[in-house]
Amino acid sequence: MLEKTVRINYLYDFYQVLLTPKQREYMSLYYLKDYSLGEIAENAGVSRQAVYDNIKRTETMLESYEETLHLYQKFEQRTSLIQNLEECINERDLEKAMTTIKQLKELD
Repeated sequence: MLEKTVRINYLYDFYQVLLTPKQREYMSLYYLKDYSLGEIAENAGVSRQAVYDNIKRTETMLESYEETLHLYQKFEQRTSLIQNLEECINERDLEKAMTTIKQLKELD
């Protein structure tokens, strides 16, 4: 569950501008501020089921955006390559560092 939460948080960070204000509010309260569905429902004046449905639809939308745009995937790749580059620098492996830099450039 934690892994899914982390993924959704990243997807939200990348794609929140594509969401409606209500979707942003519910996702922010649920994932970032750790509100329960009941608390969000009470604050919004809607049913708990309405909040749940909205959050699930929004999660599906975020996954759909990722399938098309791959921003999170590229972020993960860059993060991994940067870690590799740091290791190369620490090991003073210039050849491997140059290969990693090429891979980073190819991601853009």
